[in-house]
Amino acid sequence: MTRVVSIYLPDLPTDRIRRADPSIPRDQAIAVIARSGPKRWVSAADANARKAGLHVGMPAAKAQSLFRGLMLIDADPEADLVALERITLWALTIYSPIVAVDGIDGIVMDTEGADHLQGGELPMVTKIANQFLAKKLTARVAVADTWGAAHACARAITRETIVVPPGETVRAVGKLPISLLRLPAKIVSDLRILGFQTIGELANTARAPLTLRFGPEVGRRLDQILCRIAEPIEPIRTPELVEVSKVFAEPIGAAETIDKYVGRLVLQLIDELQKRGLGVRRADLIAEKVDGTRQAIRAGTAKPARDAAWLTKLFRDRTEKIEPGFGIEKLILVAVMTETLEDVQKLSALVSDDITDVTPLIDIYGNRGQRVYRVAPVASDVPERSVQRIRPAADPIIVAWVSHWRRPARLLLHPELIEAIALLPDRPPVSIVWRGKRRKVKRADGPERIFGEWWQRDAEMEAVRDYFVIEDEFGERLWVFRSGDGVDPETGSHRWFCHGIFA
Repeated sequence: MTRVVSIYLPDLPTDRIRRADPSIPRDQAIAVIARSGPKRWVSAADANARKAGLHVGMPAAKAQSLFRGLMLIDADPEADLVALERITLWALTIYSPIVAVDGIDGIVMDTEGADHLQGGELPMVTKIANQFLAKKLTARVAVADTWGAAHACARAITRETIVVPPGETVRAVGKLPISLLRLPAKIVSDLRILGFQTIGELANTARAPLTLRFGPEVGRRLDQILCRIAEPIEPIRTPELVEVSKVFAEPIGAAETIDKYVGRLVLQLIDELQKRGLGVRRADLIAEKVDGTRQAIRAGTAKPARDAAWLTKLFRDRTEKIEPGFGIEKLILVAVMTETLEDVQKLSALVSDDITDVTPLIDIYGNRGQRVYRVAPVASDVPERSVQRIRPAADPIIVAWVSHWRRPARLLLHPELIEAIALLPDRPPVSIVWRGKRRKVKRADGPERIFGEWWQRDAEMEAVRDYFVIEDEFGERLWVFRSGDGVDPETGSHRWFCHGIFA
């Protein structure tokens, strides 16, 4: 069943301004001013400005009188549109093969079959909201059965996310205002004069009088939002994207036929990539059906590739998920992520190559939804900061772990608080309680003192940790530490934590 995600960016103009000038203080109020002849009014205001009483449509002079320190910036709709398109292209490479711009302040995408890769729809939309927040973009994310329902719900909520369960569209949108139907402003104004306030009221009204007075647009928007007719999402495209396609005179549907044309499209795509000196990292196969709907599958590679046989296999392993319905009238293959790839001369058959290429295995696991990565060292004495996740086929990292002390085979994601009995200031614990189990310490080694990184956080100016390797009566070895030096409370809380497990 089709599921659609709408991402609403209510503060896009002010967020764009802040991203362009990071020196603007976080608490600085910003208002964007639009002009029409001598008239000047607020077309956008950030959260700080709204708290001071500003709102869209307010005259610029009144806004200045309400807030003396207000930063006024002229509106630039073209720059906002360029920023929105750039964000949409980024979303295309990250979330879904079918992503499009939604008006002047949003993004819409078809996420059918993608939620299981994120652990469900709620974790998926939560992750999307958090990723936009990390990019300093305010976002409201909604998922529903239709584009119209997701669009309306994303703009109606005040929290960051909402999930409309499948089949619950009518209940979810019934009480929403008719302004969220994506109708022209004149029609919305006339409907309000007639007494219509909510989408439910409009949907329960006889269709013929509405069509006679307003034309077919009202009925079409109602049918789209209530899942009565399909509303295809036209994916965003730019000249930089390498794309090939095949239009069929007669719709196709057999799996063998789909696989045959997928192989041909892969060859065409590789020819285009070869001309540009590129290799594909992520490609989308989009099937346009007779009923106007689209279905897409995505395949990725750990490193740039132009191997026709391998790329064809990656797609053919997943074409069984395509449901042709009444038939497919067009297949499109798009390279949404590419990297420079130079032709490498193969070694002579007389020269043995002992290097095992594991990227095919990485590709298989990655396209099954598994998170494949490598762990690389980071120059940091603090254990949890000394590792980072990198791409599985990334270039080797020059930095190496340097330590004269043993390190555990498994480092816990976060240090876990334990109860410990120990003599201060520098004696190891004689017993601990970890995860509800008491353990007697038979052997111990330490302490290894690790200082805080004051250049990372001011709170670590005097912070220290004393680490010990301990072995309990069952032979299990743990990596524990005491926060602080055991004397000065400024160095830490003197509480004990377990941070790792030795093999």
